[in-house]
Amino acid sequence: MKRIKVFVRPDNTATIICPSCNTAKQASVAPFLHKKHLLKTQCKCGEQFIIQLDFRKHYRKTTRLPGTYRIVKPAGGGGGVIHIQNISLGGIGFTVSGVHNLQKKQILQIDFRLNDKNQSKLTKQAEVCIINKNTIGCKFLDSQPMERSLGFFLRP
Repeated sequence: MKRIKVFVRPDNTATIICPSCNTAKQASVAPFLHKKHLLKTQCKCGEQFIIQLDFRKHYRKTTRLPGTYRIVKPAGGGGGVIHIQNISLGGIGFTVSGVHNLQKKQILQIDFRLNDKNQSKLTKQAEVCIINKNTIGCKFLDSQPMERSLGFFLRP
């Protein structure tokens, strides 16, 4: 059975497009906000498929970018080389090579270059939210202005 990813808008509605006939339907997905995010559905054309609801605030782009991090708070915590796996306007996911001493709630300075035509250099401050072995998830701090280059880079 085919599975499609559907992005949910801030008003908890989504556009569901049948993978067989391309019929589009607007639907409220508010009842599923804190419940199942995988739903089986059937189109008018008879096609059955699975919808994966994505409630993220920002589109997340898969990447393969090198970068570095430095622990800002608490001070003197060290740093290292990272491999950025995904990025959005709201945060970043990366892997760390080797042993690290990262902990939730630490504030990092992350430096990296986008692989856009200008090789734009970005420096972002982020808070560590998720640690799964060497895979780290961070949210960008709200106090920073959004760089235009990142906005253009993230356009699907």
